[in-house]
Amino acid sequence: MFGLNAFAKRIFGSSNDRYVASLGGTVRRINELEPEIEALSNDQLTAKTAEFRSRLDQGEKLDDLLPEAFAVVREGSKRVLGMRHFDVQMVGGIVLHRGEIAEMRTGEGKTLVATLAVYLNALAGKGVHVVTVNDYLARRDAEWMGQLYQFLGMSVGAIVPDLPEEQRRRAYAADITYGTNNEFGFDYLRDNMKYSRSSMVQRPFHFAVVDEVDSVLIDEARTPLIISGPTEDKSELYVSVDKLVKQLGEDDYELDEKQRSIGLTEDGTERVERLLEEAGLLVGSNLYDIENTQVVHHTNQALRAVKMFKKDKDYIVKDGKIVIIDEFTGRMMEGRRWSDGLHQAVEAKESVDIKPENQTLASITFQNFFRMYPKLAGMTGTAATEAAEFYDIYKLNTVEIPTNLPIARIDEDDQFFKNADDKFKAIVGAIRDASTAGQPVLVGTTSIEKSEMLSAFLKKEGVEHSVLNARFHEQEAHIVAQAGRLGAVTIATNMAGRGTDIQLGGNVDFRVADELAGMEDGPEKQQEIARIEKEVEAERQAVIDAGGLFVLGTERHESRRIDNQLRGRSGRQGDPGLSRFFLSLDDDLLRIFGQQNLLNKMMHSSLEEGEAIEHPWISKAIETAQKKVEARNYDQRKHLLQFDDVMNDQRKVIYEQREEVMDSAKVNDVVEEMRDETIHELVLTYAPAGAYPEQWDVEGLKEEAARVTGHEFPVDDWLQEEAVDQEIFTSRMIEAVAADIEAKAAKLEDGRWFELEKNILLQSIDFRWKEHLATLDALRSSIGLRAYANQKPLNEYTKEAFALFEAMLGTIREDVTRTLATLRVRDPEAEAVPEPSAPPPSDMTTTHIDPFTGEDDSHPRAPRPGPRQQSLPPLPEGAGPVSRNAPCPCGSGRKYKHCHGAVS
Repeated sequence: MFGLNAFAKRIFGSSNDRYVASLGGTVRRINELEPEIEALSNDQLTAKTAEFRSRLDQGEKLDDLLPEAFAVVREGSKRVLGMRHFDVQMVGGIVLHRGEIAEMRTGEGKTLVATLAVYLNALAGKGVHVVTVNDYLARRDAEWMGQLYQFLGMSVGAIVPDLPEEQRRRAYAADITYGTNNEFGFDYLRDNMKYSRSSMVQRPFHFAVVDEVDSVLIDEARTPLIISGPTEDKSELYVSVDKLVKQLGEDDYELDEKQRSIGLTEDGTERVERLLEEAGLLVGSNLYDIENTQVVHHTNQALRAVKMFKKDKDYIVKDGKIVIIDEFTGRMMEGRRWSDGLHQAVEAKESVDIKPENQTLASITFQNFFRMYPKLAGMTGTAATEAAEFYDIYKLNTVEIPTNLPIARIDEDDQFFKNADDKFKAIVGAIRDASTAGQPVLVGTTSIEKSEMLSAFLKKEGVEHSVLNARFHEQEAHIVAQAGRLGAVTIATNMAGRGTDIQLGGNVDFRVADELAGMEDGPEKQQEIARIEKEVEAERQAVIDAGGLFVLGTERHESRRIDNQLRGRSGRQGDPGLSRFFLSLDDDLLRIFGQQNLLNKMMHSSLEEGEAIEHPWISKAIETAQKKVEARNYDQRKHLLQFDDVMNDQRKVIYEQREEVMDSAKVNDVVEEMRDETIHELVLTYAPAGAYPEQWDVEGLKEEAARVTGHEFPVDDWLQEEAVDQEIFTSRMIEAVAADIEAKAAKLEDGRWFELEKNILLQSIDFRWKEHLATLDALRSSIGLRAYANQKPLNEYTKEAFALFEAMLGTIREDVTRTLATLRVRDPEAEAVPEPSAPPPSDMTTTHIDPFTGEDDSHPRAPRPGPRQQSLPPLPEGAGPVSRNAPCPCGSGRKYKHCHGAVS
């Protein structure tokens, strides 16, 4: 079967080849239009944009305009940028317009390809987002390609960190907006915390083109975007739980040091329940009741802190603070904190000041964020190995675009060494030999630590080299641009998303920018530019004679795709080149995932010290190891997405409700429905359907009705009437509360009561949604334990998250009803409608963890301590002990457990 498939592919071509060939007719139509478009003046060319938009308004489709629009972009690019799109770039543009992924080799001009689909889709006037992997590329591409768009009569904006709100709004209002995946995602979350449509910065999503799509939608999708803010102080809870956990013995928990996990035994659970109950921290008697989710979470974290984390090994106490120790380097990690309350648990353990943890205000995964775009496309040099995941998660097809010129790079077999020392000696020797011969060398490493180690080796040997620092993208671009110069040696950790080609002989534009920065325009500068161009051309020929760019990999990455990205830096636009990977048994990939027995036998059978071997079995073992890691990482991303899908359904409901409320002039019908439902549920709670009146909890009904509605109802009198039932109670209560609210509204000027209802509804939604997210976080952290009871954690999470969501909606209804019913309008002249506002940026921290470095690669804003949301009135003297479910003696109208008796 395999032989027949291979034979058929040789005769008919692959399905990818046939698909690309099918686009040839469209490319020919574009080329046929070129003479006609070339004859237009600049003004006539610019006027084409208005003409296209008019034709769209008259009913033409974007596909009808494609050949002419692409021809206009190509001509505009020739006049403004001095670059003409190749035919294969036209194919790439068509693929992007169709909402697919264009896999194009490095140096094939992906940035220019995007202009075709971006311009065409921007004609609809709904905004197009171009997503880049770092802020430098967002600025650079917006300025560089912006020249072309503006020449064609379109507006361009760029979203970068710390951009003022008004400028951010203008950037999103532009026809084309450049920005990073983080900025687009965080702006979406922040917009859904706003209280008016006018203060939101984004428009409804239309079309996005994602550059380095594999990096954004695959690698970075392993960690979600999170906006968090400071929570109220829970110091007493941490201290109480810490004291409780310190009373546990070894029989009360099970510790697995290899897996770094710990959990309560059955006896330990019973003991913890008793201790929590004695401390007044447990609702009911069952630790795993849904009301105790937060307490369970804090108990588990305290257990980890007290029994698993060791002082002077995992952390130290310095200047009254807990400082984490990096387990790999042994260095102090100043400023870093463990999440999910673990850091606070360690602070309680060591009796230092406990800093409030940040609470999640909003979060979303990249998968669910980008799936909100009606049309999504992407481009990268390496997507084929992840094509199945792209289709499975995003429904995106991957299309391999042929290169403009045949690839002349030679990819040599991997060289395998016994140990790391032998390998690094061979690497240094290969670099020195190539550099001496004038061949530029790009060295790829898998970590910053390995880069520093190799740099030390090269310094010892006297080999000049540059090391890329991923934290300074602009400097990085200048280093990459000159990595193709004669004899240059460049060490890079991760070559994905650099955005700059390595041109043999060097890059003229970057040399002009670096060497002639202070020179004014004039004949003298033109002479210098001509000199640089001549030098670069001569150097390019010398590098070609030396064999082109030599890409040297110091070990295999976890993903084949990252190796291919590194390899793809050589052989740009038909240039000669060479690539080779150096490996050893000490490499992380082979040490953790490799077939050790097979490899050890091969290595020790006949291999001398310092000698290398090449064998197809080794290559097969490496590929198998990489596939294992890729499969594991895919499972992680899919697992994250499955749990986020549960929250995403709820997030959509809440955000849609918020938008409806913001867009409505009045929400009195919604508020009225909430009020009716709240009172109906209240009555049925204390007077259940089917129960006789003498079985009703009349005192409970009176107490709860007074708390929720602020009314003292004559329930005892109603019970004396004949044919009394729950419906009569419900309707009379609803009528009384409605009449009271109408009287309040009449005291205010026209419209002010409606505005008040709207603001209270939004505030209640936000407050309860924030609490709900915290509860879901805690539930998620402990739900995995359900597997021990032969229950599927995802199913259990889905079921309980839905129950929590239903409970949250009920709480929102009660909040709004109680607030409006108990509100007192004193002085109509002085009464001001409180204007809600989203948390200020200084109170919010944006977080997205880089899956490669483990560091926060976003732009956190340091939280500042602020006043608590609501100060409590003092308890009256001599209040004495109060039942947790009794009304609080302070007169707030809440139960004691929700007021002065709250544990958090």
